[in-house]
Amino acid sequence: MPTARTRTFRSGNSQAVRLPKGIAFEDGVELTVERKGDVVTLKPAQSPVGEMFRKLAALPPIDHPMEAERLEFPERG
Repeated sequence: MPTARTRTFRSGNSQAVRLPKGIAFEDGVELTVERKGDVVTLKPAQSPVGEMFRKLAALPPIDHPMEAERLEFPERG
């Protein structure tokens, strides 16, 4: 797991931090921020269910019924 050092700074009324290139996310990624004591965790936000349905609706239709049989779905645990 990469480790890097950086410093906080002010950006308007907010405190900010620059993520070094080696641990940065892609531009425009929505993140959730959680703090437990001195530990701050950043992770990509989960997409809302409505957004998932919009993406599914935008997929092209399956032209042949046999194509549906080739789709792979992850197993639930």
